[in-house]
Amino acid sequence: MLIIAGLLEMVWAIGMKYSQGFTKLLPSVLTILGMMASFYFLSLSLKSLPLGTAYAIWTGIGTVGTAILGVMLFEEPVNALRVICIGFIVVGIAGLKVVSSH
Repeated sequence: MLIIAGLLEMVWAIGMKYSQGFTKLLPSVLTILGMMASFYFLSLSLKSLPLGTAYAIWTGIGTVGTAILGVMLFEEPVNALRVICIGFIVVGIAGLKVVSSH
């Protein structure tokens, strides 16, 4: 559930860019639906995961995925420092998952 929620966070974050400040109808509607679905799946994951861990993983998936999609879709800059920082986020997500499993 948490992975789905994180992927949907990427959907609504990218959707906000395409909605151009919620001035375009279809991207705006898809963004809002993505938000609602993301929050729904996050809430389901909270039935079995600690809040802090689930929230950090959810935002981490969204952050890393949105950063990658920003490069792919919007030609955002890629440099070594940015890649290293994204790597730290991934390590943090993995660490939280390992620590929460015990």
